[in-house]
Amino acid sequence: MTETRIKEHMEVIGADGVHVGTVDRLEGGRIKLTKKDSGEGSHKGHHHYISISLIAEVEGNKVRLSANSDVAVMFEEEASEK
Repeated sequence: MTETRIKEHMEVIGADGVHVGTVDRLEGGRIKLTKKDSGEGSHKGHHHYISISLIAEVEGNKVRLSANSDVAVMFEEEASEK
């Protein structure tokens, strides 16, 4: 299974090689990205998640997605912090 090879602090990149985020951990079938990759404005300071179904492969210290970065961020889910 690909997800068993995903570790904390791995870089998540789109199929185009562009940085999407950094792995915080796996949680509920999704990659939880670190807050530092949360973007700006209303997205700042929230964790974002990407479904493991978007993973194409794990290569070295990178998780490559099957979608380009601009498309992958549209599939991100935001978690509200309490």
